[in-house]
Formats: sequence, structure tokens, C-alpha cells
Amino acid sequence: MSDTLTRKRIWTSGVTVVISLALVLFMLGALGLMVINANKLSTHFKENVGLQVYLKDTATSAQTDGLIQELNNARYTKSVNFINKEQAAEKLRNDLGEDFVSFLGSNPLLNSIEIRLNADYAQTDTLLMIEKFLIQKSFVKEVVYQKAMIEKLNKNIKAVAFFILIFTSALLLVAIILINNTIRLSIYSQRFLIRTMYLVGATRLFISKPFIFRGFRQGVIAGIIAGLLLAGFLILSTRFIPDLLQLQDENVLVILFSGIVLLGIIISSFSALLAVLRYLRLKTSDLYF
Repeated sequence: MSDTLTRKRIWTSGVTVVISLALVLFMLGALGLMVINANKLSTHFKENVGLQVYLKDTATSAQTDGLIQELNNARYTKSVNFINKEQAAEKLRNDLGEDFVSFLGSNPLLNSIEIRLNADYAQTDTLLMIEKFLIQKSFVKEVVYQKAMIEKLNKNIKAVAFFILIFTSALLLVAIILINNTIRLSIYSQRFLIRTMYLVGATRLFISKPFIFRGFRQGVIAGIIAGLLLAGFLILSTRFIPDLLQLQDENVLVILFSGIVLLGIIISSFSALLAVLRYLRLKTSDLYF
């Protein structure tokens, strides 16, 4: 009867460890998913930051083509789009709903080049450098970009990144402490068995192996459960926010799910090892408390 009760307690404590670990891993995975999507959103916004380069009417086709080629070869450029004055007039006509060219008698707009930057170069100092380079061209009339918006965007991104870093670190620390305590309590009922094996000559490695293996198994199961919960959370989120689907990358998601399982294995196995070593170091009289 005693053996049956002990096995039941061990099984119950094992289930508790798996559920606790799965929930913690799910929270970490959800936070990781938020970080990944936040990073992709940041990249998306930064890559929509651009410069509008207005050319003088005296600019020749050779000068324009040469500048476009030079910009296409630059490391900071994501895309370059030439907009002639007729295209610009058509767009403005559609926006205004009026034919302003007929009213004015001529097209006052200029040929322009629209530059989109790679996310890493969407910084104020880089934009100033590009503006300085472009404005030196004799056929460039003006370089326009939203400096205030870019500064605010970068400031907000840094603030959000700092908050996420602090929150992630705190959550990971709490998760490790919680899981470690849960696993230690699950091994508590076997502390006398651990001590007895040690006293009859069993090595620490021999004693620790079954507990580490059990921790490994619990980490795998908890990681899979957390991955399934995270997949359900992601599917549910995309139903309410369909645009999130465009941000997802299958390779990144596979890495994230694998990382969750691996983290579960590491935390669970290491916590089990620490718990066993702790009971091995205790005196026999201390095992009763």
C-alpha cells in the first residue's frame, strides 16, 4: 500500500512539473513570438522610410540614369523608383479629384527619384549623409524626407526593445526559479532513497541519472505541449488580426518551437540534477525537515 501511495505521489508530482513547465514555456514562447513580430514590424516600418529626390528640369537622361544606377549599387538602398512628372501629375490628379494641369495650363511638378532604405540604415545620421551626397549633384533640386518622424520612430523602437529585454529577463529568471522549486519538491519524497543509495556506495552520477533522464523526458513533453499551445495561440491571433499572418516565417517558427523544447529540457534536467545534489549534501538528520 505504501509503495502504491509513493508511486501515485511521484506520478502526481511529475504531472504537476510537466504542467507547470509547459505553462512557463508557453509564456516564454508567446513573448518570443511577440519579440519576433515586433522586430519584423520595426523592419517593415524602417524599410518604408524613404527620401524623395526632386530633379531639376535641366537634368538629362544620362545624369538621371547614372544616379539611379549609383543608388542601386549603394548598400543602404532597398529600392529605387523613378517617377516622371507625368506620373506624379496623374497621382496628384487622382488624389485631388481635379485636373489641375488643365487649370494651370502646365505641369509644375518635377521628375523625382523615390529611395527606400534598408532597415539598418534608417537612422538620422545615415539620412543626413545621404542627403549631403545627393544635394551636391548639380541636377538635384531638393531632397525631402520626414526627419521628425524617423527620429520618433527610432526612439520608440529603442524604448520598446528595452522594455521587452527587461520583461523577458525578469520572466526567464522567475521561470527558472519556479521550475527549479517545483522539481525540487517533486524529488523531495525520494530524498531518503537518494540518501540510502549514497550511503551504500552508489556514485553521484549513478544516483542522478534516473532523475536527470526523468527531467529530460518531462522537458520534452512540456516543450511539445507548450509548442501546441503556442501554435493554437498563433492560429487564434491570426483570425482576429489577419495581417499577422504576413509577418510569420516558417523557419523562424520552427526555430522558436525547437528552442522552447530545448529550453524545457535544459531547465528540467539541470533542476533535477541540482535537487539530487542538494539532498546528497544534506546530513541524514536534516532530511526530516
